[in-house]
Amino acid sequence: MANKTQEVGGIHFPFPFTPYSIQKDFMAELYQVLEAGKIGIFESPTGTGKSLSLICGALSWLRDFEQKKRQEEARLLETETAPLNDGKAQPPLLSSSCQETPDTLRPAGEPDWVTQFVQKKEERDLVDRLKEEQTRRKKREERLQQIRHNAQLKYVAKRERQEEDETERLLRLSREVLAAGTGAEPLEQLASGEEELVLSEYESDEEKGAANGLGEDEDDLEEEHITKIYYCSRTHSQLAQFVHEVQKSPFGKDTRLVSLGSRQNLCVNEDVKNLGSMQLINDRCMEMQRSKHENKSRAEEEEKEPKRRRREPRTACPFYNYTRLQRLRDEVLVEVKDIEQLVTLGKEAGACPYYASRFAIPAAQLVVLPYQMLLHAATRQAAGVRLQGQVVIIDEAHNLIDTITSIHSTDVSGSQLCQAHSQLFQYMERYRKRLKAKNLMYIKQILYLLEKFVTVLGGNIKQNPDTQSLSQTGTELKTINDFLFQSQIDNINLFKVQRYCEKSMVSRKLFGFTERYGAVLALPREQPRLAGFQHFLQSLQPGVTEGPAAPVEEADARAPRPASPLMRVESFLAALTTANQDGRVILSRQGSLSQSSLKFLLLNPAVPFAQVVKECRAVVIAGGTMQPVSDFREQLLACAGVEAERVVEFSCGHVIPPDNILPLIICSGPSNRQLEFTYLKRELPQMMDETGRVLCNLCNVVPGGVVCFFPSYEYQRQVHAHWDKTGLLARLAVKKTIFQEPKRASQVEQVLMDYSRCIKVSGVTLRLGSRKHGGWQLKSILDGVPALGVLQCCGQVGGVVTGALLLSVVGGKMSEGINFSDNLGRCVVVVGMPYPNIKSPELQEKVAYLDHTLPRRPGQLPPGKALVENLCMKAVNQSIGRAIRHQKDFASIVLLDQRYARPSILAKLPGWIQDRVEVKATFGPAFAALRKFHHEKSGLS
Repeated sequence: MANKTQEVGGIHFPFPFTPYSIQKDFMAELYQVLEAGKIGIFESPTGTGKSLSLICGALSWLRDFEQKKRQEEARLLETETAPLNDGKAQPPLLSSSCQETPDTLRPAGEPDWVTQFVQKKEERDLVDRLKEEQTRRKKREERLQQIRHNAQLKYVAKRERQEEDETERLLRLSREVLAAGTGAEPLEQLASGEEELVLSEYESDEEKGAANGLGEDEDDLEEEHITKIYYCSRTHSQLAQFVHEVQKSPFGKDTRLVSLGSRQNLCVNEDVKNLGSMQLINDRCMEMQRSKHENKSRAEEEEKEPKRRRREPRTACPFYNYTRLQRLRDEVLVEVKDIEQLVTLGKEAGACPYYASRFAIPAAQLVVLPYQMLLHAATRQAAGVRLQGQVVIIDEAHNLIDTITSIHSTDVSGSQLCQAHSQLFQYMERYRKRLKAKNLMYIKQILYLLEKFVTVLGGNIKQNPDTQSLSQTGTELKTINDFLFQSQIDNINLFKVQRYCEKSMVSRKLFGFTERYGAVLALPREQPRLAGFQHFLQSLQPGVTEGPAAPVEEADARAPRPASPLMRVESFLAALTTANQDGRVILSRQGSLSQSSLKFLLLNPAVPFAQVVKECRAVVIAGGTMQPVSDFREQLLACAGVEAERVVEFSCGHVIPPDNILPLIICSGPSNRQLEFTYLKRELPQMMDETGRVLCNLCNVVPGGVVCFFPSYEYQRQVHAHWDKTGLLARLAVKKTIFQEPKRASQVEQVLMDYSRCIKVSGVTLRLGSRKHGGWQLKSILDGVPALGVLQCCGQVGGVVTGALLLSVVGGKMSEGINFSDNLGRCVVVVGMPYPNIKSPELQEKVAYLDHTLPRRPGQLPPGKALVENLCMKAVNQSIGRAIRHQKDFASIVLLDQRYARPSILAKLPGWIQDRVEVKATFGPAFAALRKFHHEKSGLS
């Protein structure tokens, strides 16, 4: 595939082939957004090459930006005393690594010599920084160039790693021999290894500098952050697909790309990875990094006091090695790699891909990461992601608002509250004499909080939550302050408690405690007092017998284990520190205490997003179907403090010819019944019959696959059962093999495979022969699939099934991320309008919040009602986007509900079909248009 450079508006865009005109427009607009530092909302339908347009447009801008920056650096370094930009503000191209914003303006009227002195000092400082940056850049480029062109270094590194492993093995054997010879007695009643379960002394609430786990010898792994592009998407598969597009692009050889992922995806230490839970993997990894430094300091202490009892050293991760991490970091930057390739490389190098990728961030030009890592401030900080002066591209952003809300919302059940209280209480009793005063104080505060949370639900912390019936049931919403007052915890500083939980790692210690001793810990001296808790804890975890519990067996440890319930409580406590007006607490009382829950709901997603848009140079929000855009403008950007002038919208058409798509809104069925699937009407037998008649007619003229989306799983089940009872299902089965979307995610792949296989085997282009020959001619569209095989498999055109009908659900597992291209989706049908459940307490509170917060514009719906309509149309647009996946594809799109004909609804359809959609008041003309379209496109005449 030859690279072809395109020039648009004087800007050169390398591209792997001749781009579509809409791709040229997309890249040019993207370039200007990045150059001007704006917020862009980009809509480009699936199949139009959006990913390549993003890659080539953004990296072309970065190429020119770096070139301008180097030219400016060279000019400054040549003159060394040249005035900065003729006395004007510092150019933005130096912002990422060199720019410093003065805290205050210089006082007016100060002497000229003072002004000149300060200005020259700033110039000298800038030149010094530029020289340092230039030196670092040259060293990095030389190092990467050496790795790129000298494969011998890989074998040298492998040999050195083997030697290091052998040395470490010998040292370990020596320590074991020495330990065996000392015959040291265990300290008091603590068993071997139990000492690490005891909380360290909590000295203060101040942040400690060593919290990131890096030692002094690893400081040089951190470099100055250059200007870069952060690209994020929803899933790891989407990120991997994007990385592969970069590899195939003209920038694939020269771009320093880093793929970021969670420890769960990148860990190569099998012992840690087998923990299963992401939270447990995170905590174990952090513990091992701390152990490395604690073991070092402990060894120094033992050298000073040889008579002191030797403590068993904690396990440090063998993959966290400075030299190997440095090599792997450079390997990551040399060549574009996805997550799987990075893990493979990490195993070969004997180094941790998670930390190596983090250390590669500063020098990277393009960083690929999932939503959570970018949009959650604490996760972003932990990953080493710095947004100041950088560019962020958020792809597949149609659900961005929901994603931010979901990331920052959390819940905890009554059962988890009781479990956390019981475990933490027994932990405190076990180590009471070893815990310092501050630890005891905070543990008692947490126990008090847990007790009050259970009380506010109507339960008793000392009783089994499974057997506690609540006198009051239902759902109650509270503001954060009201919840704190009702729970009687308004006198506790939750910020300090949260900080204590984070820094002391009390949840990890508690998990280790319960892992070691199981659900019950018998303390002989305090048995009477703890008997009730032991009995209660047994009831929480079936299969645990009475009496002292032994350490957990290895066989049990191999199975994936749930995280400590206290970890969920910590997330809930952190959420309660949100501003009162931006969140709500939902108290859900469901009969028994164990089924009841407390949930924090974030109402204002603009709060966490504001930091992103404030720090970044530019932000691009992109997707295939971004309509309706008003949500992004009003709920996200305006509330985040973004001026309207800074927001740029770009929407392009589709690459397919206009006559390759037929979007129809059908207002009535074959028997002239009005199609309006409201909650009151849609369950009427007459309405379900009319829907079946519409589909029977469609299946008569549409070849290949028909995908029909229903508003909910329950309605899909009702309609299917009704059709089965009335015989409509049998009539449909004459033309199409019928499949249903399963509710279980594990069954989706099999259903899709069966659906696809049926269409491929019966995948024929039907040609009506000339009248003198008569009859039907069958021509297989699959190489190697004979017409006879088609006839035998699925059916009939006058005896042959022409494909398959897939009954799916809007917002379900098949409405996003599934490509029904070509014969898999020749027609997409949406039955009714999938409005969300307005009786949902969460939605009602969100509606009330928007009505109270956002202004109502003349002639438009109230903000809350607009939200409900927008949620409906976003779901519809995603379903519509399953068809038409490339330039030569064709399909019809049928919307069955007269409400789609409303102007306000039409305006919220995807831009690429708004000017093509036809409203059909009666079914006859709609059926005629469909028959003509599919006959012409399928070669039928």
